[in-house]
Amino acid sequence: MFQFILSCLYFFSPAYFVNMTPPLIKRVGLFNFLDKPVDFNRKFKGAPILGSHKTWRGVIFGILMGFLIVFLQAWLYPFSAIQKISLLDYSQINIFIFGFLISLGAVFGDLIFAFIKRRLKLEPGARFLPFDQTNYVIGAFIFLQPILKLNPSIWFTIFISTFFLHLIFNRVGYWLRLHKNKW
Repeated sequence: MFQFILSCLYFFSPAYFVNMTPPLIKRVGLFNFLDKPVDFNRKFKGAPILGSHKTWRGVIFGILMGFLIVFLQAWLYPFSAIQKISLLDYSQINIFIFGFLISLGAVFGDLIFAFIKRRLKLEPGARFLPFDQTNYVIGAFIFLQPILKLNPSIWFTIFISTFFLHLIFNRVGYWLRLHKNKW
């Protein structure tokens, strides 16, 4: 069971890095010229489409980081320890397509739920359980499942694990004053 959970987390690690990258790169203050809202500050029915906090810097660098992690996974795949925990045979898949789909899917999930939060008149950072913790799992599922056709137990495990890991890491980040919210 532990190896199965580890395999699921390893498979999904590019999306985890996609999700972590935007706030980290913002905090470091790099590439501020890309700190422009994805929705160009436009409104839909009087409310922001996504909000000013969803920026091109986050989208671009999130996707780039996802690609880097997929390439790292492919590079590590020849090692037997990695093969034991890999759900994919990285020597048999197109890593460019996989990297693109998992990264774009994670970003898509985040953006679509930002759109939904704005329609519900929830401010950025407002609690929206369980979707704040899992929106990128849903997005990656939408983009990857038609191609990979993974067992639903894999996605269920990723969804549940991600929810709890996200809560734990955000709580630690809050205590370390890296996050504004506990969730």
